[in-house]
This record gives sequence, structure tokens and C-alpha cells, in this order.
Amino acid sequence: MLDATSTALSGMQAAWQGLQVAGQNIANLGTAGYRRQQLAATAGAEGGVATTVTAAAAPGAAPEADMVGLLQAKNSFLANLAVFKTSDRMAGALLDIAG
Repeated sequence: MLDATSTALSGMQAAWQGLQVAGQNIANLGTAGYRRQQLAATAGAEGGVATTVTAAAAPGAAPEADMVGLLQAKNSFLANLAVFKTSDRMAGALLDIAG
């Protein structure tokens, strides 16, 4: 099983990928024939998350879904960042006590 720092980092990377996908889709709203990108996240066997990006089956825009995805990715990144920072502070406090 991964430690909290590795799990949070994995979540931050997945959220970053979500931000990129949503941004790509929003940037191409007016592009004829553009197939939206979709992000699929799966839980890792040892913890954390893995992502894959695929193209939608049919062309077409979905700005409302992309904006929601953008907000979800932002909030996920911030939540995982908070876990990462807390884990770092806890490790520092443990070293201060041990030292």
C-alpha cells in the first residue's frame, strides 16, 4: 500500500490531467469535427489512481460537462494538495520529536 504522500501525489497528477483534458475541450469548442477528450480514472492495486485519456465516440461540444469537469479537477487537486502538505508537516513534526 502506498503512503499518504504517494497517494496524494497520484491524486494531484490525476487532477492535473483532468484540468488539461477540460482545458483542451473548452479551447476546441468551436472546432468543427473535434472529438472531446474524456478522462477515465481507475484505482491502483496498491493505492493511488491511474488515468487514461480517450476521444469521445462522436464529435460534438459539451461545454457544461467540461466546466463541471474543470471545477471537479481543481477541487480534487486542492484536496490532494492539502493531504500532501499535512503529511509533510506530520513527517517534519515526527523528525523534530525524534531529533
